Amino acid sequence: MTEQHPLGFFLPDNTKLLMLGSFPPPKARWSMNFFYPNFQNDMWRIFGIIFYADKNYFINASGKAFDEKKAKMFCHEKGVGLGDTAMEVIRLKENASDKFLEVVTPFDPEDVLAKIPLCEAIVITGQKAMDTLRTVLQVDEPKVGSYTTCVFNRRELKVYRMPSSSRAYPKPLQDKAKDYKKMFQQMGFII
Repeated sequence: MTEQHPLGFFLPDNTKLLMLGSFPPPKARWSMNFFYPNFQNDMWRIFGIIFYADKNYFINASGKAFDEKKAKMFCHEKGVGLGDTAMEVIRLKENASDKFLEVVTPFDPEDVLAKIPLCEAIVITGQKAMDTLRTVLQVDEPKVGSYTTCVFNRRELKVYRMPSSSRAYPKPLQDKAKDYKKMFQQMGFII
């Protein structure tokens, strides 16, 4: 049975950086109705460390969920678009693991990139997302923590391959944050 993407894309008008994961976890694992909703996923903690020197910045008052309003405000303020490389999948197991996702329909880069003319870079946040991106965009796969460039519709884009924010990816949170901070510095988001 196929599953359609429940969120689509979040694309502020000022999107300079488009972050793409693979596909959201099952809804039972969501702590908010937004991207990276699994409370066990560290993406919002990574952003908290980098931009606010506080890994708990995006955690709501209950301490058990992410603050959707803060997350969306952050994306609007910084020009960060969010989405996934898969729009339709088959879950081979009822879990959040990428290795049990079969991508039926990838995203359409032409449609998405047309909506964000200021976008300069795509950030891929895991191997499944990178593999799916390469089915729709001609790009060499960069090493984790670095980028390559590609041309799409006469538009040059940096394509970063960053470590997965999943705790299943065996790298300490602080080390992941360092990798992401370097990317944000290269993009001019922080000094």
